[in-house]
Amino acid sequence: MSAEVERSGAALHAQQRRARSFGSDAELYDRARPGYPAAVAEGLGAGPGIRVLDVGAGTGKASETFRAAGCSVLGLEPDERMAAVARRKGLGVEIGTFETWEAGDRSFDLVIAGQAWHWVDPREGPARAWAVLEAGGRLAPFWNYRRQFDPEIDQVLRAPYRRLAPALLDGSITGGVSGNGGRTTRETLEQLRASRYFAEPEVQRHGWSQRYDAAQWCALLDTFSDHRLLEPAQRAALIAAVGEAIERLGGELVVDYKTVVVSATRR
Repeated sequence: MSAEVERSGAALHAQQRRARSFGSDAELYDRARPGYPAAVAEGLGAGPGIRVLDVGAGTGKASETFRAAGCSVLGLEPDERMAAVARRKGLGVEIGTFETWEAGDRSFDLVIAGQAWHWVDPREGPARAWAVLEAGGRLAPFWNYRRQFDPEIDQVLRAPYRRLAPALLDGSITGGVSGNGGRTTRETLEQLRASRYFAEPEVQRHGWSQRYDAAQWCALLDTFSDHRLLEPAQRAALIAAVGEAIERLGGELVVDYKTVVVSATRR
């Protein structure tokens, strides 16, 4: 693992205040955040009899995708508020971090992490996954990334950030500004290769689209950790300004997503 990758991964996983910010409004997170296309589960061989551990399960967005494919899914989530939402959907969730959770004699065919692997310690994560996977099982972190808007739309949406929250313009997990996923994918690949617990990882990419009106897009922005850690007045002003910008664009956005899956088989 390169020093740069280790520093960046460790720095993000250690930002626990940011990591726990999602639970402050778990219901909003569940309503506003996009889920994952069925192709993610299909591409990982999901189906009846497959046992899945969902690390950083949150409100169950990824768990629902794999349950729909017929898998037996157990979620692991450190925030009780997020887990409560998942449980109301009938999903099984245990409370804890992946680094400290005790699996006992349980093992899994798949360990997944939807939008969550960057919160796991980059040194401990691969070893912990290896320990709970069956021989030949797979670790599969994945993320949704927004494709770049057309330049004219992008400029309109960036303007409120320049004026009200310039520090978010180049953020690695910025809801309205960036998100091609290249850096996270490279770091995860290097992390898994360096761990020596897994065979050569592979990358799958699944494209899909979702339509948002101004209120829906603003609700989504309000779930992102970098936005939630702004002072309340600053966050409210920023999100209101973005909503006004969307109304000037015609009142809705068609957002093209790409779900990037990094998977590797247990040695």
